[in-house]
Amino acid sequence: MYRKLKNKPLRSLLLVALLVAAFLLSGGIKKVHSSLGNTYEKLKIFAEVTSLIESSYVEEVKPDRLIEGAIQGMLRNLDPHSSYLSFDSYKEMKVETEGEFGGLGIEITMRDNLLTVVSPIEDTPAYRSGVQAGDIIVKINNESTRGISLPDAVKKLRGPVKTKVTITILRKGFKSLKDFIISRAIIKMKSVWSRRMEDNIGYIRIRNFAKTTTNEVKKGLGKFSDKGPLKGLVLDLRNNPGGLLNQSVGVSNIFLNKGALIVYTEGRTPDQNMTFKTQKSSKYVDLPLVILVNGGSASASEIVAGALKDLNRAVVMGTKTFGKGSVQTIIPLSDGSGLRLTTAKYFTPSGKIIDKNGIDPNIIVDNPVVNPNAKEKESKEKLNTGQEKDTTPHFFGTKDNLPGLESEQPDNNTPKNAKEARFLEGYKKDIQLQRAVELLKGVELFQEILQKKAS
Repeated sequence: MYRKLKNKPLRSLLLVALLVAAFLLSGGIKKVHSSLGNTYEKLKIFAEVTSLIESSYVEEVKPDRLIEGAIQGMLRNLDPHSSYLSFDSYKEMKVETEGEFGGLGIEITMRDNLLTVVSPIEDTPAYRSGVQAGDIIVKINNESTRGISLPDAVKKLRGPVKTKVTITILRKGFKSLKDFIISRAIIKMKSVWSRRMEDNIGYIRIRNFAKTTTNEVKKGLGKFSDKGPLKGLVLDLRNNPGGLLNQSVGVSNIFLNKGALIVYTEGRTPDQNMTFKTQKSSKYVDLPLVILVNGGSASASEIVAGALKDLNRAVVMGTKTFGKGSVQTIIPLSDGSGLRLTTAKYFTPSGKIIDKNGIDPNIIVDNPVVNPNAKEKESKEKLNTGQEKDTTPHFFGTKDNLPGLESEQPDNNTPKNAKEARFLEGYKKDIQLQRAVELLKGVELFQEILQKKAS
Protein backbone atom coordinates (compact mmCIF):
# COMPACT_ATOMS: atom_id res chain seq x y z
CA MET A 1 0.00 0.00 0.00
CA TYR A 2 2.81 2.41 0.94
CA ARG A 3 4.60 1.84 -2.36
CA LYS A 4 1.39 2.40 -4.32
CA LEU A 5 0.68 5.74 -2.62
CA LYS A 6 4.29 6.83 -2.91
CA ASN A 7 4.32 6.43 -6.70
CA LYS A 8 1.19 8.46 -7.35
CA PRO A 9 2.75 11.84 -6.49
CA LEU A 10 5.59 10.93 -8.84
CA ARG A 11 3.11 10.32 -11.66
CA SER A 12 1.42 13.64 -10.90
CA LEU A 13 4.73 15.50 -10.93
CA LEU A 14 5.55 13.82 -14.25
CA LEU A 15 2.20 15.10 -15.49
CA VAL A 16 3.18 18.62 -14.40
CA ALA A 17 6.46 18.30 -16.28
CA LEU A 18 4.63 17.26 -19.42
CA LEU A 19 2.14 20.11 -19.07
CA VAL A 20 4.93 22.65 -18.60
CA ALA A 21 6.78 21.23 -21.59
CA ALA A 22 3.64 21.50 -23.70
CA PHE A 23 3.18 25.06 -22.49
CA LEU A 24 6.73 25.99 -23.49
CA LEU A 25 6.53 24.30 -26.90
CA SER A 26 3.20 26.01 -27.67
CA GLY A 27 4.73 29.44 -27.31
CA GLY A 28 4.69 29.91 -23.57
CA ILE A 29 8.47 30.41 -23.57
CA LYS A 30 7.91 33.81 -25.13
CA LYS A 31 5.93 34.98 -22.11
CA VAL A 32 7.48 36.99 -19.32
CA HIS A 33 9.24 35.01 -16.58
CA SER A 34 6.77 36.06 -13.89
CA SER A 35 3.88 34.66 -15.88
CA LEU A 36 5.74 31.39 -16.49
CA GLY A 37 6.57 31.09 -12.82
CA ASN A 38 2.98 31.67 -11.80
CA THR A 39 1.77 29.07 -14.32
CA TYR A 40 4.27 26.52 -12.99
CA GLU A 41 3.16 27.14 -9.41
CA LYS A 42 -0.49 26.60 -10.35
CA LEU A 43 0.38 23.43 -12.25
CA LYS A 44 2.23 22.25 -9.14
CA ILE A 45 -0.94 22.75 -7.08
CA PHE A 46 -2.88 20.89 -9.75
CA ALA A 47 -0.46 17.98 -9.41
CA GLU A 48 -0.86 17.97 -5.63
CA VAL A 49 -4.66 17.89 -5.90
CA THR A 50 -4.51 15.13 -8.52
CA SER A 51 -2.22 13.10 -6.29
CA LEU A 52 -4.48 13.49 -3.25
CA ILE A 53 -7.54 12.43 -5.24
CA GLU A 54 -5.76 9.39 -6.63
CA SER A 55 -4.48 8.32 -3.24
CA SER A 56 -7.21 9.32 -0.80
CA TYR A 57 -10.56 9.72 -2.55
CA VAL A 58 -13.18 7.29 -1.25
CA GLU A 59 -13.30 5.47 -4.59
CA GLU A 60 -10.62 4.74 -7.15
CA VAL A 61 -10.70 7.28 -9.97
CA LYS A 62 -9.19 6.79 -13.41
CA PRO A 63 -6.56 9.43 -14.28
CA ASP A 64 -8.19 10.01 -17.70
CA ARG A 65 -11.41 10.99 -16.00
CA LEU A 66 -9.59 13.46 -13.76
CA ILE A 67 -7.79 15.10 -16.65
CA GLU A 68 -10.92 15.37 -18.82
CA GLY A 69 -12.85 16.81 -15.89
CA ALA A 70 -10.12 19.41 -15.29
CA ILE A 71 -10.16 20.42 -18.97
CA GLN A 72 -13.95 20.69 -19.02
CA GLY A 73 -13.93 22.80 -15.87
CA MET A 74 -11.24 25.08 -17.29
CA LEU A 75 -13.25 25.70 -20.47
CA ARG A 76 -16.56 26.07 -18.63
CA ASN A 77 -14.95 28.87 -16.63
CA LEU A 78 -14.30 30.83 -19.84
CA ASP A 79 -17.75 31.16 -21.41
CA PRO A 80 -20.88 29.06 -22.08
CA HIS A 81 -19.84 28.13 -25.62
CA SER A 82 -16.28 26.82 -25.18
CA SER A 83 -16.13 23.12 -24.40
CA TYR A 84 -14.07 19.95 -24.61
CA LEU A 85 -15.27 17.30 -27.04
CA SER A 86 -14.37 13.77 -26.10
CA PHE A 87 -13.65 11.31 -28.88
CA ASP A 88 -17.31 10.23 -29.03
CA SER A 89 -18.63 13.81 -28.75
CA TYR A 90 -16.30 15.02 -31.50
CA LYS A 91 -17.48 12.19 -33.73
CA GLU A 92 -21.11 13.07 -32.94
CA MET A 93 -20.46 16.71 -33.77
CA LYS A 94 -19.15 15.76 -37.21
CA VAL A 95 -22.31 13.71 -37.81
CA GLU A 96 -24.36 16.77 -36.88
CA THR A 97 -22.81 18.83 -39.67
CA GLU A 98 -24.25 16.41 -42.22
CA GLY A 99 -27.64 18.01 -41.56
CA GLU A 100 -29.68 14.91 -40.68
CA PHE A 101 -29.87 13.34 -37.23
CA GLY A 102 -32.23 11.80 -34.71
CA GLY A 103 -33.13 14.46 -32.20
CA LEU A 104 -35.81 16.73 -30.77
CA GLY A 105 -35.33 19.87 -32.88
CA ILE A 106 -34.05 22.48 -30.43
CA GLU A 107 -31.09 24.82 -30.35
CA ILE A 108 -29.59 24.99 -26.85
CA THR A 109 -26.97 27.03 -25.04
CA MET A 110 -25.76 27.75 -21.50
CA ARG A 111 -27.01 30.92 -19.78
CA ASP A 112 -25.87 31.60 -16.22
CA ASN A 113 -24.78 27.93 -16.06
CA LEU A 114 -28.32 26.82 -16.93
CA LEU A 115 -29.13 24.69 -19.98
CA THR A 116 -31.40 27.02 -21.96
CA VAL A 117 -33.42 26.65 -25.16
CA VAL A 118 -32.40 29.25 -27.75
CA SER A 119 -35.22 28.28 -30.04
CA PRO A 120 -37.27 25.24 -31.06
CA ILE A 121 -37.00 24.46 -34.77
CA GLU A 122 -40.37 24.69 -36.47
CA ASP A 123 -42.19 21.48 -37.42
CA THR A 124 -39.99 19.30 -35.21
CA PRO A 125 -41.00 17.12 -32.23
CA ALA A 126 -39.89 19.73 -29.66
CA TYR A 127 -41.80 22.52 -31.41
CA ARG A 128 -44.99 20.49 -31.66
CA SER A 129 -44.69 19.47 -28.00
CA GLY A 130 -44.78 23.11 -26.91
CA VAL A 131 -41.11 23.73 -26.02
CA GLN A 132 -40.40 27.46 -26.19
CA ALA A 133 -37.41 29.78 -26.52
CA GLY A 134 -36.08 30.67 -23.09
CA ASP A 135 -37.13 27.39 -21.46
CA ILE A 136 -34.61 26.09 -18.94
CA ILE A 137 -33.98 22.33 -19.18
CA VAL A 138 -33.58 21.24 -15.56
CA LYS A 139 -33.46 17.49 -16.18
CA ILE A 140 -32.96 15.07 -19.08
CA ASN A 141 -34.50 11.65 -18.43
CA ASN A 142 -34.77 12.58 -14.75
CA GLU A 143 -31.03 13.35 -14.51
CA SER A 144 -30.10 16.86 -13.41
CA THR A 145 -28.42 19.10 -15.98
CA ARG A 146 -26.57 21.08 -13.31
CA GLY A 147 -22.93 21.35 -14.40
CA ILE A 148 -23.54 19.55 -17.70
CA SER A 149 -21.56 20.63 -20.77
CA LEU A 150 -23.24 21.48 -24.05
CA PRO A 151 -21.76 18.48 -25.93
CA ASP A 152 -22.93 16.12 -23.18
CA ALA A 153 -26.40 17.67 -23.24
CA VAL A 154 -26.62 17.25 -27.01
CA LYS A 155 -25.50 13.65 -26.68
CA LYS A 156 -28.24 12.92 -24.13
CA LEU A 157 -30.94 14.58 -26.23
CA ARG A 158 -30.09 12.70 -29.41
CA GLY A 159 -30.64 9.06 -30.04
CA PRO A 160 -32.31 6.48 -32.28
CA VAL A 161 -35.37 7.65 -34.19
CA LYS A 162 -38.76 6.99 -32.51
CA THR A 163 -37.19 6.58 -29.05
CA LYS A 164 -38.47 8.92 -26.36
CA VAL A 165 -36.68 11.38 -24.11
CA THR A 166 -38.14 13.28 -21.17
CA ILE A 167 -37.00 16.84 -20.55
CA THR A 168 -38.05 18.71 -17.41
CA ILE A 169 -38.70 22.38 -18.10
CA LEU A 170 -38.62 25.46 -15.89
CA ARG A 171 -40.50 28.36 -17.50
CA LYS A 172 -41.58 31.78 -16.37
CA GLY A 173 -45.30 31.50 -15.66
CA PHE A 174 -45.17 27.83 -14.67
CA LYS A 175 -46.12 27.18 -11.05
CA SER A 176 -43.91 24.08 -11.01
CA LEU A 177 -41.56 22.09 -13.20
CA LYS A 178 -43.15 20.34 -16.16
CA ASP A 179 -42.09 17.17 -18.00
CA PHE A 180 -42.18 17.06 -21.81
CA ILE A 181 -42.02 13.53 -23.22
CA ILE A 182 -40.81 13.83 -26.81
CA SER A 183 -40.12 11.22 -29.49
CA ARG A 184 -36.90 11.65 -31.42
CA ALA A 185 -37.10 12.03 -35.18
CA ILE A 186 -34.90 12.72 -38.18
CA ILE A 187 -34.54 16.49 -38.18
CA LYS A 188 -34.83 17.84 -41.71
CA MET A 189 -35.48 21.52 -42.04
CA LYS A 190 -36.98 23.48 -44.89
CA SER A 191 -35.05 26.71 -44.55
CA VAL A 192 -37.37 29.19 -46.27
CA TRP A 193 -41.12 29.72 -46.69
CA SER A 194 -42.57 32.45 -48.89
CA ARG A 195 -46.00 33.81 -49.61
CA ARG A 196 -47.47 36.79 -51.40
CA MET A 197 -49.79 38.64 -49.04
CA GLU A 198 -52.39 41.37 -49.34
CA ASP A 199 -51.70 44.55 -51.34
CA ASN A 200 -48.66 43.00 -53.09
CA ILE A 201 -46.67 42.66 -49.89
CA GLY A 202 -44.28 39.71 -49.79
CA TYR A 203 -43.58 37.50 -46.82
CA ILE A 204 -40.44 35.37 -46.41
CA ARG A 205 -39.85 33.26 -43.33
CA ILE A 206 -36.30 31.99 -42.70
CA ARG A 207 -36.26 29.12 -40.20
CA ASN A 208 -32.49 28.72 -40.07
CA PHE A 209 -29.48 29.65 -42.19
CA ALA A 210 -28.58 26.50 -44.11
CA LYS A 211 -26.37 26.13 -47.15
CA THR A 212 -29.24 26.86 -49.58
CA THR A 213 -30.90 29.75 -47.70
CA THR A 214 -29.64 32.64 -49.84
CA ASN A 215 -30.69 30.92 -53.06
CA GLU A 216 -34.09 30.03 -51.59
CA VAL A 217 -34.72 33.66 -50.61
CA LYS A 218 -33.77 34.81 -54.12
CA LYS A 219 -36.07 32.16 -55.57
CA GLY A 220 -38.94 33.36 -53.40
CA LEU A 221 -38.40 36.97 -54.46
CA GLY A 222 -38.30 35.84 -58.08
CA LYS A 223 -41.70 34.16 -57.73
CA PHE A 224 -43.12 37.36 -56.31
CA SER A 225 -41.79 39.36 -59.26
CA ASP A 226 -43.49 37.02 -61.73
CA LYS A 227 -46.85 38.29 -60.46
CA GLY A 228 -45.95 41.97 -60.48
CA PRO A 229 -43.69 44.28 -58.45
CA LEU A 230 -43.78 44.07 -54.67
CA LYS A 231 -44.74 47.10 -52.61
CA GLY A 232 -42.87 45.81 -49.57
CA LEU A 233 -41.41 42.71 -47.88
CA VAL A 234 -41.64 41.19 -44.41
CA LEU A 235 -38.55 39.12 -43.57
CA ASP A 236 -39.44 36.92 -40.60
CA LEU A 237 -36.47 35.81 -38.48
CA ARG A 238 -38.42 35.00 -35.33
CA ASN A 239 -37.28 31.86 -33.53
CA ASN A 240 -34.45 31.46 -36.03
CA PRO A 241 -31.50 30.08 -34.00
CA GLY A 242 -28.91 30.95 -36.68
CA GLY A 243 -26.71 28.77 -38.83
CA LEU A 244 -24.06 29.45 -41.45
CA LEU A 245 -22.29 32.81 -41.37
CA ASN A 246 -21.84 32.98 -45.15
CA GLN A 247 -25.61 32.57 -45.60
CA SER A 248 -26.39 35.45 -43.25
CA VAL A 249 -23.96 37.56 -45.30
CA GLY A 250 -25.58 36.32 -48.53
CA VAL A 251 -29.12 37.18 -47.39
CA SER A 252 -27.99 40.65 -46.26
CA ASN A 253 -26.32 41.17 -49.64
CA ILE A 254 -29.70 40.76 -51.37
CA PHE A 255 -30.91 44.07 -49.95
CA LEU A 256 -27.71 46.19 -50.02
CA ASN A 257 -25.48 48.04 -52.44
CA LYS A 258 -21.98 46.81 -53.26
CA GLY A 259 -19.27 47.48 -50.68
CA ALA A 260 -21.54 47.79 -47.63
CA LEU A 261 -20.11 46.39 -44.38
CA ILE A 262 -22.37 43.63 -43.05
CA VAL A 263 -20.47 42.27 -40.04
CA TYR A 264 -16.94 42.00 -38.71
CA THR A 265 -15.18 39.86 -36.13
CA GLU A 266 -12.44 40.63 -33.65
CA GLY A 267 -10.29 38.16 -31.75
CA ARG A 268 -6.87 38.00 -30.10
CA THR A 269 -5.08 36.72 -33.18
CA PRO A 270 -4.96 38.46 -36.58
CA ASP A 271 -6.51 35.50 -38.40
CA GLN A 272 -9.69 35.97 -36.34
CA ASN A 273 -10.14 39.59 -37.44
CA MET A 274 -12.36 39.48 -40.50
CA THR A 275 -14.75 41.79 -42.32
CA PHE A 276 -17.66 40.78 -44.52
CA LYS A 277 -18.94 43.19 -47.17
CA THR A 278 -21.46 42.96 -49.98
CA GLN A 279 -19.94 41.74 -53.24
CA LYS A 280 -22.40 43.31 -55.66
CA SER A 281 -25.45 45.53 -55.69
CA SER A 282 -28.91 43.97 -55.74
CA LYS A 283 -32.06 44.95 -57.59
CA TYR A 284 -33.93 44.89 -54.26
CA VAL A 285 -31.98 47.73 -52.60
CA ASP A 286 -35.02 50.05 -52.67
CA LEU A 287 -37.65 47.50 -51.65
CA PRO A 288 -39.32 48.63 -48.36
CA LEU A 289 -38.33 46.02 -45.77
CA VAL A 290 -39.49 45.09 -42.27
CA ILE A 291 -37.60 42.42 -40.30
CA LEU A 292 -39.43 40.55 -37.53
CA VAL A 293 -37.34 39.28 -34.59
CA ASN A 294 -37.90 37.98 -31.08
CA GLY A 295 -35.97 36.40 -28.21
CA GLY A 296 -35.54 33.21 -30.24
CA SER A 297 -33.64 35.05 -32.99
CA ALA A 298 -29.96 34.33 -32.51
CA SER A 299 -26.53 34.27 -34.14
CA ALA A 300 -26.86 34.54 -37.94
CA SER A 301 -30.34 36.05 -37.52
CA GLU A 302 -28.87 38.80 -35.39
CA ILE A 303 -26.18 39.46 -37.98
CA VAL A 304 -28.83 40.11 -40.65
CA ALA A 305 -31.07 42.20 -38.40
CA GLY A 306 -28.14 44.16 -36.95
CA ALA A 307 -26.60 44.93 -40.34
CA LEU A 308 -29.80 46.06 -42.05
CA LYS A 309 -30.80 48.11 -39.02
CA ASP A 310 -27.40 49.82 -38.69
CA LEU A 311 -27.31 50.61 -42.40
CA ASN A 312 -30.84 52.10 -42.25
CA ARG A 313 -31.96 49.56 -44.80
CA ALA A 314 -34.81 47.99 -42.82
CA VAL A 315 -37.11 48.58 -39.88
CA VAL A 316 -36.55 45.90 -37.25
CA MET A 317 -39.75 45.06 -35.37
CA GLY A 318 -40.62 42.69 -32.54
CA THR A 319 -38.71 42.10 -29.32
CA LYS A 320 -35.05 42.00 -28.28
CA THR A 321 -33.06 39.16 -29.81
CA PHE A 322 -31.23 36.40 -27.92
CA GLY A 323 -27.69 37.78 -27.93
CA LYS A 324 -25.51 34.96 -29.26
CA GLY A 325 -22.74 36.61 -31.28
CA SER A 326 -19.43 34.84 -30.80
CA VAL A 327 -17.30 32.68 -33.09
CA GLN A 328 -16.48 29.11 -32.05
CA THR A 329 -13.58 27.35 -33.74
CA ILE A 330 -13.46 23.54 -33.69
CA ILE A 331 -9.87 22.39 -33.15
CA PRO A 332 -9.02 18.67 -33.51
CA LEU A 333 -6.71 17.27 -30.83
CA SER A 334 -4.05 14.60 -31.16
CA ASP A 335 -6.05 11.78 -29.53
CA GLY A 336 -9.12 12.16 -31.74
CA SER A 337 -10.96 14.45 -29.34
CA GLY A 338 -11.67 18.10 -30.08
CA LEU A 339 -11.84 21.58 -28.64
CA ARG A 340 -14.68 24.04 -29.24
CA LEU A 341 -13.09 27.39 -28.41
CA THR A 342 -14.52 30.90 -28.62
CA THR A 343 -11.99 32.80 -30.73
CA ALA A 344 -13.78 36.01 -31.75
CA LYS A 345 -16.93 38.11 -31.39
CA TYR A 346 -19.31 39.51 -33.98
CA PHE A 347 -19.82 43.25 -34.37
CA THR A 348 -22.55 45.04 -36.30
CA PRO A 349 -21.48 47.75 -38.82
CA SER A 350 -21.80 50.45 -36.13
CA GLY A 351 -19.53 48.51 -33.76
CA LYS A 352 -22.22 47.02 -31.51
CA ILE A 353 -21.27 43.74 -29.84
CA ILE A 354 -24.03 41.20 -30.49
CA ASP A 355 -23.00 38.67 -27.83
CA LYS A 356 -25.06 39.01 -24.63
CA ASN A 357 -26.50 42.31 -25.91
CA GLY A 358 -28.74 41.19 -28.75
CA ILE A 359 -30.39 43.51 -31.26
CA ASP A 360 -32.96 46.05 -30.07
CA PRO A 361 -35.86 46.54 -32.50
CA ASN A 362 -36.66 49.94 -33.95
CA ILE A 363 -40.28 49.26 -32.99
CA ILE A 364 -41.12 47.02 -30.03
CA VAL A 365 -44.18 44.86 -30.58
CA ASP A 366 -45.19 41.98 -28.30
CA ASN A 367 -47.28 38.97 -29.22
CA PRO A 368 -49.66 37.34 -26.71
CA VAL A 369 -48.67 33.85 -25.66
CA VAL A 370 -50.71 31.17 -27.38
CA ASN A 371 -49.63 27.60 -26.71
CA PRO A 372 -52.43 25.06 -27.18
CA ASN A 373 -50.15 22.16 -26.15
CA ALA A 374 -49.38 23.45 -22.67
CA LYS A 375 -51.80 23.20 -19.76
CA GLU A 376 -50.51 26.37 -18.14
CA LYS A 377 -51.46 29.41 -20.22
CA GLU A 378 -51.25 33.11 -19.77
CA SER A 379 -53.51 35.37 -21.77
CA LYS A 380 -50.69 37.80 -22.37
CA GLU A 381 -46.99 37.87 -21.59
CA LYS A 382 -44.13 39.89 -22.96
CA LEU A 383 -42.05 37.97 -25.44
CA ASN A 384 -38.82 39.49 -24.18
CA THR A 385 -37.95 42.38 -21.92
CA GLY A 386 -34.27 42.40 -22.76
CA GLN A 387 -33.21 39.94 -20.08
CA GLU A 388 -31.43 36.84 -21.30
CA LYS A 389 -33.45 34.47 -19.12
CA ASP A 390 -36.89 35.77 -20.15
CA THR A 391 -39.18 33.43 -22.03
CA THR A 392 -39.72 34.23 -25.68
CA PRO A 393 -42.63 32.18 -26.95
CA HIS A 394 -43.53 32.35 -30.59
CA PHE A 395 -46.56 30.63 -32.05
CA PHE A 396 -46.29 31.62 -35.69
CA GLY A 397 -46.60 28.75 -38.14
CA THR A 398 -48.13 26.05 -35.94
CA LYS A 399 -51.09 24.03 -37.11
CA ASP A 400 -53.35 25.91 -34.71
CA ASN A 401 -52.21 29.34 -35.76
CA LEU A 402 -50.58 30.16 -39.08
CA PRO A 403 -50.21 27.00 -41.16
CA GLY A 404 -51.48 28.88 -44.18
CA LEU A 405 -47.98 30.19 -44.72
CA GLU A 406 -46.87 26.62 -45.31
CA SER A 407 -49.02 26.46 -48.44
CA GLU A 408 -45.91 26.62 -50.61
CA GLN A 409 -45.20 23.07 -49.47
CA PRO A 410 -46.97 20.07 -51.08
CA ASP A 411 -50.27 19.36 -49.34
CA ASN A 412 -52.57 17.45 -51.64
CA ASN A 413 -55.03 16.54 -48.90
CA THR A 414 -55.99 20.11 -48.01
CA PRO A 415 -58.13 22.19 -50.39
CA LYS A 416 -56.72 25.55 -51.37
CA ASN A 417 -59.59 27.46 -49.78
CA ALA A 418 -59.10 25.54 -46.49
CA LYS A 419 -55.43 26.44 -46.38
CA GLU A 420 -56.29 30.06 -47.05
CA ALA A 421 -58.86 30.02 -44.24
CA ARG A 422 -56.27 28.58 -41.84
CA PHE A 423 -53.80 31.23 -42.85
CA LEU A 424 -56.28 34.07 -42.28
CA GLU A 425 -57.24 32.64 -38.88
CA GLY A 426 -53.61 32.54 -37.81
CA TYR A 427 -52.90 35.98 -39.24
CA LYS A 428 -55.54 37.45 -36.92
CA LYS A 429 -53.53 36.24 -33.91
CA ASP A 430 -50.08 37.37 -35.06
CA ILE A 431 -49.94 40.97 -33.83
CA GLN A 432 -46.32 41.42 -34.92
CA LEU A 433 -46.98 40.37 -38.51
CA GLN A 434 -50.08 42.56 -38.65
CA ARG A 435 -48.07 45.59 -37.51
CA ALA A 436 -45.34 44.86 -40.07
CA VAL A 437 -47.87 44.73 -42.90
CA GLU A 438 -49.54 47.93 -41.65
CA LEU A 439 -46.18 49.69 -41.57
CA LEU A 440 -45.41 48.72 -45.17
CA LYS A 441 -48.84 49.93 -46.24
CA GLY A 442 -48.10 53.23 -44.50
CA VAL A 443 -44.80 53.58 -46.36
CA GLU A 444 -46.60 53.16 -49.67
CA LEU A 445 -49.24 55.67 -48.65
CA PHE A 446 -46.67 58.30 -47.71
CA GLN A 447 -44.83 57.74 -50.98
CA GLU A 448 -48.06 58.35 -52.90
CA ILE A 449 -48.74 61.51 -50.90
CA LEU A 450 -45.26 62.88 -51.56
CA GLN A 451 -45.51 62.09 -55.26
CA LYS A 452 -48.85 63.91 -55.53
CA LYS A 453 -47.43 66.85 -53.61
CA ALA A 454 -44.40 67.03 -55.89
CA SER A 455 -46.56 66.95 -59.01
